[in-house]
Amino acid sequence: MNSELEIKTERIVRILHDEDLDAVLLNTQHNFAWMTCGGSNGIDLSRENGAGFLCVTQSGKRAVIANNIEIERLLNEELAPSSFEPLEITWQDEKDPQTILNAAKSIAGGGKLGCDIGFPETRWIEPSIAGCRSELTSEEIVRYKQLGNDAGEALGRVIRTLSPGMRENAVAQIVRDALQSFDIFSVVTLIGTDERILKYRHPVPTSNAWTNTLLIVICGRRHGLIASLSRMICVGDIPSDLHRRTVACAAVNAALYDATKSGATGSELYSIAAAAYADQGFADEISKHHQGGAAGYRTRDWVAHPTSIDVVRPNQAFAWNPSITGTKTEETTILTGAGLEVISSSPGFPRILTVINGREYFSPGILSVSKGASA
Repeated sequence: MNSELEIKTERIVRILHDEDLDAVLLNTQHNFAWMTCGGSNGIDLSRENGAGFLCVTQSGKRAVIANNIEIERLLNEELAPSSFEPLEITWQDEKDPQTILNAAKSIAGGGKLGCDIGFPETRWIEPSIAGCRSELTSEEIVRYKQLGNDAGEALGRVIRTLSPGMRENAVAQIVRDALQSFDIFSVVTLIGTDERILKYRHPVPTSNAWTNTLLIVICGRRHGLIASLSRMICVGDIPSDLHRRTVACAAVNAALYDATKSGATGSELYSIAAAAYADQGFADEISKHHQGGAAGYRTRDWVAHPTSIDVVRPNQAFAWNPSITGTKTEETTILTGAGLEVISSSPGFPRILTVINGREYFSPGILSVSKGASA
């Protein structure tokens, strides 16, 4: 805990020097989770903002500023009290931004403030903080791998309990419950059946009943980190066109895996994906949905696109999600010294093998609920 926290504090201190700021206020739920090594200031999950602010100064001092409703719980349950100096304010005073500013300046000894939200008299520096989050610490990698393993296992287990005739919203609830049994909260749950998979890239669950084909997409969060994965299921034999499209998706996925190397830019990765789609005979599909990108404490920290200047970093997480009308492939990965490591696979779920320059890459295939056949 301490070594992880110190690494993150050092990163914040560096950007404060670079930005010529005396301190930064962190209020978003994803940054609170990152800085506290897995804690949460989330109460109202419809908002990006959380309860209370963390304050980190250029000298490396850390504090938590929170109202009298939340301060004790945050100290007892969400962060290490010895690592953050508490500064309590009343809930009434909290409504005045100047109270927060005065508290932060008292911690920093005055001076200029940055913030991860638009806040009066501060400079918005969320992009710089995102850069601090990009390279996972060794402790984060352990937590992330366990999250990916549990999410993949939960989805793999629940899929085998589903049966045709179920409605999308019922499947969604079963999936959420399965993830919750692993203490994973699904921040995104998409369930598409049959023709809805053909029509919509983001099939929000409805009362439609599953007849032939089912797509499940989840983004599961635990300790702030988010794992994203998608699974395709088919009743009976897998149609040849669906098989062809899914194999093509896997080829695009493999091309992205192969190209995700330290120093690569988002625009370069987009070009790799575009070429792979064209090679598979589906050149126009890249324009129908984004391909994914860097992951971590947000579902995506950045997405690959034609003008992206975002740079791949070592020990960074990625969730690529190539899709071709009617099918999709998605896993969460971490860039290691040996390449991308998939952390969210579901045991026993069909996989598609793609070989690039002698290297094997595996993508999730299609599960046939009657025969267990794969694409």
